[in-house]
Amino acid sequence: GIGKALAEKFASEGWKVAASARRKEILDKMSSHENIFSYPLDVTNQDQIKISFEKIIEDFKGLDLCVFSSGTYDPKLEQEINVKQNKFVMETNFFGVLYCIKAVENYFKNKKNGHISIVSSVAAYRGLPNSSGYGPSKAALTNSSSSLFNSTGFSILSLFFTMSTSSRRVGSILYF
Repeated sequence: GIGKALAEKFASEGWKVAASARRKEILDKMSSHENIFSYPLDVTNQDQIKISFEKIIEDFKGLDLCVFSSGTYDPKLEQEINVKQNKFVMETNFFGVLYCIKAVENYFKNKKNGHISIVSSVAAYRGLPNSSGYGPSKAALTNSSSSLFNSTGFSILSLFFTMSTSSRRVGSILYF
């Protein structure tokens, strides 16, 4: 997805990238690149997030940028109101990112520089078909990004991607 593409782009430009995902097989393939390092992670597991972040800081000796691109969406499961699925989507897309931000909060406050980027969606602003969980999860994420900037002073960049017929392109960028 978007996170994988960003990791590969940064790595190809010489950045050292700590890549996390719940699917180890994807991380194993990505970490064949000399600048990508694998840190398996389930964003719904707060203890695992904390441990992974501490390991990344230990291995990298510091960070300049965190990009949180957590997302799950299965339109087949959102054709009707499916409370169980919607809870899972909110836990992954919204709370998972919030847990990650919380894990890095003190690091960036103490460092007094660095950036947090959050990948959201145009679905945050207008409901999409078969998106009863996904759209609200991205709306919560987008709103929370603005709120966090206003209350913490973090440099937060929310990215929104749209699909065109030929390729993925940045639809709009909002800097809070």
